[in-house]
Amino acid sequence: MIDGCGRNIDYLRLSVTDLCNYRCRYCMPEEGVCKRSRREMLSLEELEAVARAAVALGITKIRLTGGEPLVRRGIVELCRRLRTIPGLQELCLTTNGALLPKFAAPLRAAGVDRLNISMDTLRPEGFAQITRLGTLNQATEGLAAAQQAGFTNLKINTVLIGGFNDDEIADFVSLTKFRPWEVRFIELMPMGPCADWDKSCFLPDTTVLKRCPELRPIPAQGVARRYCIPGAKGTVGLISPVSHDFCAECRRIRVTADGKLKGCLHSREEIDLRGLHGWQLQNAIRQGIAQKPQRHHLAERKSDTPRNMNQIGG
Repeated sequence: MIDGCGRNIDYLRLSVTDLCNYRCRYCMPEEGVCKRSRREMLSLEELEAVARAAVALGITKIRLTGGEPLVRRGIVELCRRLRTIPGLQELCLTTNGALLPKFAAPLRAAGVDRLNISMDTLRPEGFAQITRLGTLNQATEGLAAAQQAGFTNLKINTVLIGGFNDDEIADFVSLTKFRPWEVRFIELMPMGPCADWDKSCFLPDTTVLKRCPELRPIPAQGVARRYCIPGAKGTVGLISPVSHDFCAECRRIRVTADGKLKGCLHSREEIDLRGLHGWQLQNAIRQGIAQKPQRHHLAERKSDTPRNMNQIGG
């Protein structure tokens, strides 16, 4: 479906929970979030209904997010149901990887096409610091489980944070030399817990190119500008919502775990989908696509959304 700015919206990020087994400092508060009643959150049936309505309107790719989607009870069954939707071409999931030793094989069998695994540092002490509750071993074991389950072209999401992991850029890039992975460096966005962090924490993606001048450009994929080391098995992606906003090419909408449709991650505007069915649900999604904001304003100010990232879906 075409939005009000002429963009073809074919990508849905569907959050299945706002809960997480980590407490990443830029994503959610140290105390976590209160577990909300089941009545406040979309059920598996409602999540499936939203997905089917969205695909009927032209969505061809769905990414399941959170929170941590693998803590949602019934996640494998949900994936199995979504995979049966006619017209859905790609089903992906973003995870911190800690639960992949248990879930990687069932997810693959359920029809999940691709995984993105969050990993912001390769240092055990830094991993514990940024996640508050996680260990680097959990992430590496999750990566291994994903590979063993048959997931190829894994993507590693690395949020670039000045003074924390910018001295590891070359180490992350080196991971692509002998592995068919894509390491994606994502600019830190001024929202939620990190909205008021020192400016030195917010680095432009050009930092990666300066630190690794051997990188050569290759064709882009979605909103990611992509590079590789000549002869490497993997690739490097740069996602730059702040320094090179890609709003003109943005083709996604988001639905939160409590049923709010957001045309833009950083907008306050939301449409409540809970309780809607059939043509009413489709019309609400159609309205959300038509009203998708033209752009965000991260270059001028911090995010307008009052929600933390875990409450929206990464």
